[in-house]
Amino acid sequence: MPVHLSRRVDFPMVDMAGVSYYPRIFDLAHRFFEESWDELCGISYPEIINELNLGFPVVDVKSSFIKPLRYGDTIDAEISITEVGTKSCKWRYVFKNQQGDLLWQSEQVTVCVNMTTMESQNIPEQLKKGLVDAIE
Repeated sequence: MPVHLSRRVDFPMVDMAGVSYYPRIFDLAHRFFEESWDELCGISYPEIINELNLGFPVVDVKSSFIKPLRYGDTIDAEISITEVGTKSCKWRYVFKNQQGDLLWQSEQVTVCVNMTTMESQNIPEQLKKGLVDAIE
């Protein structure tokens, strides 16, 4: 089941043309990624990092920039999981504006790592269940 979140495109996110510069879109995606953990697994991303000592850095990204994200737009994000492996999972992002226009979509693979050693490790069962239940 996908997670639906929204956020406005604020002034610091746009360039002189009034549209979001592409690194800001990835930053926005990461903010949605962090927020989605509460809904998917019932635990916040800060808790995952600080208490479980785990992180999920991106190791592969494929993105399509369809239309610009403009200053003042409300971005409706649909975030879903398409695959869960032993150590990694694939996320799907779809960004639309308040008119429902498709703006950006991306598939991103994250890998579970120990935050101290940065070595990959198996996704703990307490997280894996929520990720698997979210598979589209």
